Amino acid sequence: MDRRGRGRSGDRGPYSLEREFQDVAAVATDLADRHGGPVDVFGHSIGAVCVLGAAAAGASFRRIALYEPPGPETVPRDWIDRATEMVAAGEHGRAMGSFLIEVIGLTLATVETLRDSPVAHESLEIVAATLAREAEALATVDIARLAARVVQPVLLLLGSESPEWAGTITQQLTAALHDPTLVTLAGLGHEGVDTAPRHLSAELTGFLSH
Repeated sequence: MDRRGRGRSGDRGPYSLEREFQDVAAVATDLADRHGGPVDVFGHSIGAVCVLGAAAAGASFRRIALYEPPGPETVPRDWIDRATEMVAAGEHGRAMGSFLIEVIGLTLATVETLRDSPVAHESLEIVAATLAREAEALATVDIARLAARVVQPVLLLLGSESPEWAGTITQQLTAALHDPTLVTLAGLGHEGVDTAPRHLSAELTGFLSH
C-alpha cells in the first residue's frame, strides 16, 4: 500500500503515526473481508512501525514480518532540527542526502547514484511533504509498548551491515514480542529490500508458508 503522501494515496492533516496505524488496519480489514481470513503483512522501515502499530491495535493479521522499524534512537534531536530547517528552506536534496547518509548509513557514492536515478524527483517531493513530520513522530514512538500487545508470530529481519539503531531496536522487539523469530541478513544493510530482493523474498516465503 502507498502510505499517506506517497504514490496514489492522498494526504491530509493533522498528521500522526496513529492515523497511519489506522490506515494499515483498514487495508487489512478490507483484504480479510474479501479473502475470508486474516492476512500476512510485511513492513520495512517506518512502514514496519505502521504495521506494528496496526497489529497492536488488533488488525486482522495472521503472520507479520518486520524489517528494521525505526524509533527514537533513529532520529536524534539535533538531526531532526537540522533536517527540518533544510526542508523549510526548500533544500530537499540536502535533507534527503542527510537522511540517507546520517540515518540510513549509505555512502556518499551511493547517494550520488540515487540522486541521478529516474525516481529522484518524486523522492524529493515526498521528502518535502513527509520527512520532518515523520521524524518528529518517530522521536516519541514507544516500540516496546506496541510490541507487547502483538500476539501474532513475528519475523524480525536485521541486516548485518545496518546502522547501530537497527540492532538496538530489533533487540527491544525480540524481548517484547510474544512470538518472535530473528533472522540476520548477512552482508545487507537497511536498504536490503532494494539491493537483495530475492534473498528477502526467500526469507519471507519460508516464514509465511507456515
